[in-house]
Amino acid sequence: MKSERPLVEALQKFVEKEPYSLHVPGHKNGRLSTLPKEIKKALIYDVTELSGLDDFHHPEEAIDTAQKLLAETYGADRSFFLVNGSTVGNLAMVYAVCQQGDTILVQRNAHKSVFHAIELVGAKPVYLAPEWDDHTRSAGVVPLETIKEALREYPEAKALFLTYPTYYGVVAKDLREQIELCHAQQIPVLVDEAHGAHFTASKEFPISALELGADIVVHSAHKTLPAMTMASFMHIKSKFVSDQKVNHYLRMLQSSSPSYLLLASLDDARHYISKYKESDAVYCLERRKQWIEALESIPELELIEADDPLKVCIRMTGYTGIELKEAMEENLIYPELADIDQVLLVLPLLKHGDLYPYAEIRIRMKQVVTQLKMKKGSGQPQMGKQYKMASIITPNATFAEIEAKEKEWIPYMRSMGRIAGGMLIPYPPGIPLFVPGEKITVSKLSQLEELLAIGAAFQGEHRLEERLIQVLK
Repeated sequence: MKSERPLVEALQKFVEKEPYSLHVPGHKNGRLSTLPKEIKKALIYDVTELSGLDDFHHPEEAIDTAQKLLAETYGADRSFFLVNGSTVGNLAMVYAVCQQGDTILVQRNAHKSVFHAIELVGAKPVYLAPEWDDHTRSAGVVPLETIKEALREYPEAKALFLTYPTYYGVVAKDLREQIELCHAQQIPVLVDEAHGAHFTASKEFPISALELGADIVVHSAHKTLPAMTMASFMHIKSKFVSDQKVNHYLRMLQSSSPSYLLLASLDDARHYISKYKESDAVYCLERRKQWIEALESIPELELIEADDPLKVCIRMTGYTGIELKEAMEENLIYPELADIDQVLLVLPLLKHGDLYPYAEIRIRMKQVVTQLKMKKGSGQPQMGKQYKMASIITPNATFAEIEAKEKEWIPYMRSMGRIAGGMLIPYPPGIPLFVPGEKITVSKLSQLEELLAIGAAFQGEHRLEERLIQVLK
């Protein structure tokens, strides 16, 4: 009988033998761990690459079978498990298509890992600005015309790197045409589809970039599938990019001590999505619809549905998203993120019969509204009012030049027209506001002011507590 979860089953058989550990890891099947007992129990599965459990970087047994089932599920030529998150997938993609000095076209509202990959490789990015999406009040997708213009100006580009869907669940309706346009010039299309691992499950969801012709696609299985944090997939279906080359870089970039808990989680998530039926999607979306309608019956709340049904935003008139998020967390409801306007929710991918405490969440949301109405809000400034960006942006300096140049810290309000020396990243969602080598504009500074005003958290090179940012001297 064909194994449905080969890696999970191999791990179960191994643990059932009650083996003694004279190997790493040092917790010795959990015996020496002082973690809480609920976590400690799982450590019997936290093993290493032992006989019968295959070799992650040279798989021939359970891992190999599991990855082949993954490729079959997603219609890829070859698929990989990633234990370093989608970040390592983005790194490997860029390494596989670019060398130092090569030009790469990049969607400007990409995840920070994409910019890090370009910096590590030493490639020259050309940033393509997305249009503002008024519906979700977020940076959306890159227009087809911008891609056409970029291909005319940079025919030497080695790849186009896109994000699909955006963090807020917005998808490009003409992605197939964008991909075909690049393929006509033999330029591969790399897609960070971190938030779309569930797209293949039903016709009720957007079409996966892989099905639309993308060459390499990365999925964060942990974002919308029942996988552990850091567990991701990578899929290749290309005549322009060698799967052997991608595998070469994955072996270099991924841990040589993979977590078998993560690997088993990936095998399980793949099995979950492979068994997902249209009837499951109908059930899932019906529960979602009922919950949205229940929340919309609270007059102060506005719900915004995205292209991806698993993404929903909530706004409350007179209050910022940060204020709404804080009140929700006080009532033990934790959203994905908050921005100036709203909170973003990631809903569960339920199967038929699955229960989820939607009713209890609705009761608590009523409490959130009551609680907030007792104090005056900060208003609700709209971020989009300051959104202005050239369609094609070429940095004023390469990452290598920036590394070599002297930098200084200056008050951010005196930085207009200066060249950013470091990356400044509101997190979440992890999309850089400033990228090294970019000219700092009035629009960017306005966005920074608004984010600071609502207490947004930042990563990267900054001293914002002193109102200072790093620029080239």
